Amino acid sequence: MPLHDVGYRAWRGRLQPPWAAVGAIAVTGLKLAWKSRWLRRALLLAWSPTLFFAASFFAFEQAVDEGRLTSLTERATRGGDLDGVGILGTILANTLGRGAAPAAIPGDAAHLSATRRLVWTRLLLTFMRAPQAVLLAVVIGLVAPALISGDLRAKAWLVYFTRPVGRTEYILGKLAVLGAIVTVITLLPALALWFAAVLVSPSVLVAAETWDLPVRAVAASAALAIPTVLLALAFSSLTAESRIASFAWFATWAACWIAHSALNTADLVAASEDAVVAAADADPAVLPPRGGWIMRAAGLDGGLDRWAWLSPYHAVGVVQAWIFGIETRPRAVLPAVVSLAAVSLTAVGVLAWRVGAPARA
Repeated sequence: MPLHDVGYRAWRGRLQPPWAAVGAIAVTGLKLAWKSRWLRRALLLAWSPTLFFAASFFAFEQAVDEGRLTSLTERATRGGDLDGVGILGTILANTLGRGAAPAAIPGDAAHLSATRRLVWTRLLLTFMRAPQAVLLAVVIGLVAPALISGDLRAKAWLVYFTRPVGRTEYILGKLAVLGAIVTVITLLPALALWFAAVLVSPSVLVAAETWDLPVRAVAASAALAIPTVLLALAFSSLTAESRIASFAWFATWAACWIAHSALNTADLVAASEDAVVAAADADPAVLPPRGGWIMRAAGLDGGLDRWAWLSPYHAVGVVQAWIFGIETRPRAVLPAVVSLAAVSLTAVGVLAWRVGAPARA
């Protein structure tokens, strides 16, 4: 006689949407990361450069309000009520505003608008490339190594994957943890700087002239976040020891930076020979970068960084300069884009393979 009831009952509940699992994993990861005092200190330190750049925006707008960027005739009619802050703003305009609206008459509205836009763009680009990218690498090195390696060491995947959580939701949840950190360190301070610049400008109508800068800041943050976050999680998934993953992360950034600097130095030595310099006289952009770190971050060095694709930091910087409209040469941008895309795709493959390994065991 056949048995029709052996104790099994069909589940009649309703599954939560996938984003609920992603949110739960992300919130749990952020709570665990926030317990670290070093992380809290690093986040506080990451916001400290905002004060310096906010003062730079204020100094520039003070120079505009004092009429230091207008024509000599208009400046004479406005009187001589000038202070030292305006002088600093004039220095910023002369340094960061080079090449603004060359066809416009210096001092007219078109030239002032173009100068403001270029100065704001270069300040935001410098902010995101120089202090924030370095601080972000440090913070990710503190948080990312333990996100997956800790689960592997504690065999937490036995808990994760006994629930209706798939490999995709697990990876997206871990990515959301680092994505939130990237937002706090890079995107939110950049948006706050733009908003502060609008407030200290002579008219809030400046926001209509520079409305695309926040959009570009979002895109630049994404260009920084995608390859770095994926690479950090890939290192974390390859080992159960977070110390090894952390060492691999910092060693990769340091080794790539050293290789980039060494090859650029070799190019500078080669370019110092008379034959190479004479061949490059017609097109100075073929020379390697010659300025300092801050000048390259601001896009003031017109040299071609042909080894940027070797270093994640410099490759991201080139892509960010392209997003902000400072770098427009395809031969400079394409190698960096291809390099970052290759790193991202490789990291995705490693994550999919390693995270799915417990289920295959």
